[in-house]
Amino acid sequence: MLQTPEEKKRTITRLRRIKGQAEALERAIENGTGCAALLQQIVAMRGAANGLMAEVMQSHLKETFGFEAALASPRSQSVIDEEISEIMKILKTYFK
Repeated sequence: MLQTPEEKKRTITRLRRIKGQAEALERAIENGTGCAALLQQIVAMRGAANGLMAEVMQSHLKETFGFEAALASPRSQSVIDEEISEIMKILKTYFK
């Protein structure tokens, strides 16, 4: 679950952007736009969806591992957040 109102707002904004891209793609197909332009729009949508997935995944990692790890370990929350950020950097390379 997205934890803060800021995370929720950012996620909804991303989702609305993807919705707008999907609607634009639908209009482009209806208007007979060429395949190259359609592919470009699809790639943009995929990038936006991957960004959304990364953001939700990061929230999930923080929720799942950050809180429980902070209770089980004397490490500070900032160290845990840093470790989660490192995991996200690796995962984001697979989203491209």
